[in-house]
Amino acid sequence: MSDLLSTEVLISGGGFAGLALALALDRAGIAALVVDAAPLAETTLPAFDGRVFAIAPDVVRMLTALGVWQRVRESQPVREIVVSGGAVGAPRSPFFLHFDEADAGGAPLFEIAENRFLRMALLEAASGAPHMTLVSPARIETAETGAAGVTGTLAGGRPFAARLLVAAEGRQSPLRDRFGIRTSGWSYGQTAIVCTVEHERPHGGTAQDYFLPGGPFGILPMTGNRSSLVWAEPTARAAAILALPDADFAAETARRFTDFLGAVRPVGPRWSYPLATHLARDYVATRFALLGDAAHGVHPLAGQGLNLALRDVAVLAELVTDAVRIGLDPGAGQVLETYQRARRVDATAMAAVTDGLNRLFSNDVAPLRAMREAGLGLVNAIAPLRRLLATAAAGGNLGATPRLLKGDAL
Repeated sequence: MSDLLSTEVLISGGGFAGLALALALDRAGIAALVVDAAPLAETTLPAFDGRVFAIAPDVVRMLTALGVWQRVRESQPVREIVVSGGAVGAPRSPFFLHFDEADAGGAPLFEIAENRFLRMALLEAASGAPHMTLVSPARIETAETGAAGVTGTLAGGRPFAARLLVAAEGRQSPLRDRFGIRTSGWSYGQTAIVCTVEHERPHGGTAQDYFLPGGPFGILPMTGNRSSLVWAEPTARAAAILALPDADFAAETARRFTDFLGAVRPVGPRWSYPLATHLARDYVATRFALLGDAAHGVHPLAGQGLNLALRDVAVLAELVTDAVRIGLDPGAGQVLETYQRARRVDATAMAAVTDGLNRLFSNDVAPLRAMREAGLGLVNAIAPLRRLLATAAAGGNLGATPRLLKGDAL
């Protein structure tokens, strides 16, 4: 048919992972087609998503190699991280865990970038990619995989053909369900409240993970005297807080934030996101792979969701590229099984760590509180252990490091 969409790799989902995979393949000269159900231009509007991302150094290297990081309009280096506990309205515990640049080799621990600025950068890079095609709004209506490849139609009947189909559709992936891949997971009964605040004094590039009985209260430094809050509460309480008038919401925010940066006030909209963990039981099927949140979703307290997703991209892009260059099939079972083995351990380990930390700290049991606070102080006092944790938090990739995460070309 004259309107057949033919490509090497078809990617369902034009979010961060889907666009990054297509850009990586484009850099290697491999054709990729991205379809997304939403008009992609709308995803860059300020009201679309208020989150910011803590981007690890290896992922910054990857985005730089793909020509994306240079296009991000603004970012804030994280030079220190302070982890502490306490209770609302009470002084912070004297026990804490502190990381700084020296613990991670002298470089920033993370870079904080706003969701919309990263989306803009990815779309700008995609606009000049010769081997990459974006189709939106569009969705896959039918898809069949077989020995020769993947065929199907988009909504409206337009046919497509590819050698590999990738689902980068987020946590509620329709293609994952259609291919019969089940997930294991659980809800925390918590909702994350996300907003931006302005404060009197500069933050100095310091991120705060402040564990309260209702859940973690994360303070992520942004450019200027601003910070992003990721504030977890039990779902019913979060709904009540979100419904407060502006003045009352500001007062609740200030009670938790305290005055260490002077007076603080929320600016702009409030967003909320239910908190849950899920892991796909399989990452692959015949000529089909899950990417990013379609494969795994973890608690956001460590800010590792996007880093996990883009590490998926680095591994899958390298395996597909290497297969094509030696004349092999990029959708072959051996390629996909290697991808699954490479990424399952990292995602499972991160899910276990974030789940354990959230359960350990999101309570107010006095003996447990005393033990965990003493543990923070002990780890903080042991410099080699503190450096090991800082390096792991800022890198996170397990096993052989893909070329993109080193900043090298495919």
